[in-house]
Amino acid sequence: MLRKTLLLVCLCSASLSAFCAEEPTTQAQPSSKLQRYALGAQEVFTATKTGIESLFDKGFSFLGIRYLHGGDGPNDGGFDCSGLVRKVFGDALGLNLPRTAAEMAKLGNRVNKEELKPGDLVFFNTMRRAFSHVGIYLGENRFLHAPSTGGVVRVESMDSAYWVKRFDGGRRLAPEAQAAALPPAEITAEAKP
Repeated sequence: MLRKTLLLVCLCSASLSAFCAEEPTTQAQPSSKLQRYALGAQEVFTATKTGIESLFDKGFSFLGIRYLHGGDGPNDGGFDCSGLVRKVFGDALGLNLPRTAAEMAKLGNRVNKEELKPGDLVFFNTMRRAFSHVGIYLGENRFLHAPSTGGVVRVESMDSAYWVKRFDGGRRLAPEAQAAALPPAEITAEAKP
């Protein structure tokens, strides 16, 4: 397990360098209050190597935890896909994301597959409806997720035929250039289902 984690960290290091070196871009003001809160999380989630490493460390600590529909973590007996993403972003970065993949897909800025960076959310249609599955992009076309009943939290390639056919898009919760920061407590109050 430790060996896999170290290998993944090495694979992602090139992507992390590119992620941290990119110049900031100007973003349009988001329309919904929830989007403004998510984008305002610059203070909590900065596009730095440290922020991404914290996210990865927390995510990799859950490798091998079993899938459990509706699960929010090891104390519940496992994770479902959105429970994993919510726990990782909450513990590593202090963000309180909505509970479902479909709700998460409404946050941040849309990102094309070719423009994905480590830390972006990736969405898939696995239940004959858009945005029914979510994971965390790691770089090198790999993502961390809690797959389905009988599975465990793991890293998979987005290049496999299964995931290529089901890819719905990516979302970036905190680009480098964005509106003024809002405290996580305000995000928590707005994001509760």
